[in-house]
Amino acid sequence: MAKVDMTHGSITRHLLEYTVPMVLGNIMQLTYNAADSVIIGKNLGDEALAAVSVSDPIMTVMVLGASGVGIGASVLMSRFYGAGDREKLRREFSTTVIFGLFFSLAVFLLGFAFAGELLRLIKAPAEAYDMALTYLRIIFVGFLFTFQYNILSSALRAIGDSRTSVWFLGISCGINICLDMLFIMVFHLGVAGAGLATVIAEATSVILCVVWIRKRIPELSMGRREFKVDKPLLLETVKNGALTALQQAAQPVGKLLIQRTVNLQGVVAVDAFNNACRIDDYARIPTQSMGSAIMTCTAQNRGAGDRERVRESFKKGLLIACVYYPIIFVLVQLLKVPAMRLLSPKGSDAIVEAGVAYLAVKSWFFIMPGLTNAIQGFFRGVGSMTVVLISTVIQIGVRTVFVWLLVPQMGIVGEAYACAAGWTCMIVFEFTLYFVRRKKGKV
Repeated sequence: MAKVDMTHGSITRHLLEYTVPMVLGNIMQLTYNAADSVIIGKNLGDEALAAVSVSDPIMTVMVLGASGVGIGASVLMSRFYGAGDREKLRREFSTTVIFGLFFSLAVFLLGFAFAGELLRLIKAPAEAYDMALTYLRIIFVGFLFTFQYNILSSALRAIGDSRTSVWFLGISCGINICLDMLFIMVFHLGVAGAGLATVIAEATSVILCVVWIRKRIPELSMGRREFKVDKPLLLETVKNGALTALQQAAQPVGKLLIQRTVNLQGVVAVDAFNNACRIDDYARIPTQSMGSAIMTCTAQNRGAGDRERVRESFKKGLLIACVYYPIIFVLVQLLKVPAMRLLSPKGSDAIVEAGVAYLAVKSWFFIMPGLTNAIQGFFRGVGSMTVVLISTVIQIGVRTVFVWLLVPQMGIVGEAYACAAGWTCMIVFEFTLYFVRRKKGKV
């Protein structure tokens, strides 16, 4: 896909053309872990599946923290691209890549050393602890590649190219699944094989992105001597990236607290909740991708100084998100049973039953994340990262409190109602602030 200037042409077309590849890419990203779960559950049993499930919230914190930095940098790069300032675009890209190298190394070293403490903190089941520790430490090695992929793909999306990184992610996803089967079913490496397959796949996606940028994207292709840190841009990147990383990480940090409550309900509840959450994640991918499209379109038009197109980016993206809701509601209601059976070990009827009950309730509320993703994409695009952070903290705080109150009484279905309570508070806060700012002429 060629670079796309969203400051001209149909906003609806730009949003849809940007969103569709991102939906595919995010599905592939989730498929990394889903493939691990299916193959592990079918071949290694409940305890191995629980080991991967327990590790999932920690892995999610890592991935979303990395994508948060990528998003923060992407907003700046989109703004520079929309303004036609190619020099600043290159300096921002160079600064972010160098920062990412050092930051990801620090996270890897700390995560590898303290993986056991993290698992004990979230009350990992004793029977799954050793396998979870092995798997998690291998995944921390992969974070070195996860972080760089998020930076490189964010740079491509900043210039309107949301397709190229998806092709590369598709290739690495296929490698991941093939290696899962090879390492687990042929070499019998257990959960370590699943982790190793993911690391190799992530490294592949990074290599492909680097080669593509060097050969096809002159605005971002630089020699070794050109990679330098621009201190003013580094400060702005760290500020935006830190706020966005905190916002991105707030959800999974909250989920760690939620997971702790769920873990106390036993292995069946752990597996049912995490498998249902995988299905839930797939269902909400399109609205998350639309939020990213709104962010990029808003940021480019903000850089071009076109306030009217900034507003239209939000309005039209919000409409598309609302149209999507009845479609996904019907699909989840129809497919919740076979989807849970696919992800659960053979003969685990209790896991399937608990997960189906959860999805039957949760799907009614899918309109809410559609609304929040749209308006958060808008606030990110105009540079209001603090608003996004505060609203997310409100949402996850309310959700966590309700989980503590409801899950011990209702089982994991209580978490679905807790989500609805958190989303409601988030929507009230964000849309009230949007209309207040619009009335004052600030948006």
